[in-house]
Parts: sequence; structure tokens; C-alpha cells
Amino acid sequence: MTAITATPPSAPALSPRVSPIDGVRQSLTLAWRTIVQVRHNPWELGDFSFQPIMFVLLFTFVFGGAIAGDWQGYLQFMLPGMITMNMLFVTMYVAQGLNTDLTKGVFDRLRSLPIARWAPLAGRIAADQVKQAWSIVLVLGIGLIMGFRIGTNVGGLLVAIVLLLVFALCFSWVSVLVGVLARDPERVQIFGFTALFPVTFVSNVFVPTETMPGWLQAFVKVNPVSILSDACRALMLGDKTVGTPWHVGSAGPPVVQSLIWAAAIVLVFAPLSVWALKRKI
Repeated sequence: MTAITATPPSAPALSPRVSPIDGVRQSLTLAWRTIVQVRHNPWELGDFSFQPIMFVLLFTFVFGGAIAGDWQGYLQFMLPGMITMNMLFVTMYVAQGLNTDLTKGVFDRLRSLPIARWAPLAGRIAADQVKQAWSIVLVLGIGLIMGFRIGTNVGGLLVAIVLLLVFALCFSWVSVLVGVLARDPERVQIFGFTALFPVTFVSNVFVPTETMPGWLQAFVKVNPVSILSDACRALMLGDKTVGTPWHVGSAGPPVVQSLIWAAAIVLVFAPLSVWALKRKI
């Protein structure tokens, strides 16, 4: 009697590549994973919510009268710059989250799945855009409650928000590089305070450039934080004087310069970040 050996069905061959559409879908899924983590760790939401509120209240009511003569006029000048500064600090959460995934092996686990190789990183950056939008709306909402008024129209405000999100997206590559190179999340936070604080404070976020020493003005004028702040002020407040002796200029030049800075950041830091990430994993 001849034994009959059943041949198990062969497993379907895995596709060697992931289609771009599937990659986008996977990136959005991983982005949602990052956003949902806030529900389990609400202090993360508080980290980038409480600080900007405290800064707005502190500089408006404590320093506003001394700097501008009245806190209402100072709020008009300062708030667009405060939104810009907060955007840069929120971007550091990309570095912190990426570093946590790398050091705890989560990133390796995600890359072992049949997903696009770029999906984990893209998902992390996409989630940051949601956090950025929240931080912009939060600071703007606090400003409106305190008396900040849009001097242009809804279109100018929306353009300013889109410009901030585009710059945040480009600056995320700096955060990616920091997250890859740092040994642990604590060192990511150290970079945020030691590197971003001088860049943001040595700018026209809180005071106009003309009030600074001449040797310092040269740096402040080319500082991307100052340029982006000027662009947001012009888009939100218009081409007029708003309750202070400081004139808000045309939006065209600072908007173009901000986009040039954003493109330059991508061209420099995106290749460095990808190279460092490949060496890390």
C-alpha cells in the first residue's frame, strides 16, 4: 500500500516592495499610534501646553509695560514671535520620541514588520504636525482671550499657520538628527535648552531688532527665528503700526526668506539624518 504524503500548500510569496499608497497608510497608522500615546501619558500634552501659556502671561504682564509702555501693545508685537518660538521647542518632541523608540528597541521591531522602511520615521514626523497645530491654536487662543487682535483677515492668519507648519516640518529633520545621535531622551532635552534657547532669545521674538547693539543686530537680522517671526507678524497684523512704536512690514520678503531657510535646513539635515539613522540601526 503506497503512503500518500500530503503536500502543505506553499505560502504566498511576499511582495518585495511596499507600494507608496500602502506606505502612506502605514505612516498614518504609526502617526496615530504616537498621538494616542498622549491619552496614556497626558503629561506629554501638558509639557508643550503649560510652558507657552506661562511665557505669554509672564512676558505680557510682567515685562510688557516696561518694554512697550503698555502690555496690550506689547501683546500685539510679541504673540506671533511667541508662536514661532514655541513651534521650535515642540519640534524637539520628534527627537525625544524617536530616541525613545531607538533606545528601547521599538524602532527595530517596527522595521522588522512588512512595512515601508520609511514609515516609522514618517509617522513620527506626521504626528508632530498634529502637535504643532495644537500648540499654534493654543497660544493663539490664549492671546485672543487676553486681547490680541488679528489686523489682516482670516486668509492672512491661515497663511501664517501654514507657513509655521511648513517650517516645523522642515525643522523636524534637525530633531531627527538630534534624536538619532543622542544617547538617551534626557540628552535630547539638554539640547533643546542649550541650543534652542540662545537662538530663540537672540532674536526679535520679544523685542525689536533696532533696540539691540549694532554688533548683535547683524546676527538677529539673519536669524531664521527673527525672519519667521516677522513673516507671521506681517501676515497676522498687516502693514501698519499696532499700538507700539514698532512698524510691521510687508509679508512678502520675510515669507520668501523663511521658505528659503526651510529648504536649506532640509537640504543640509535630511541627508545627515538619514545617514545617521542607517548607521544607528
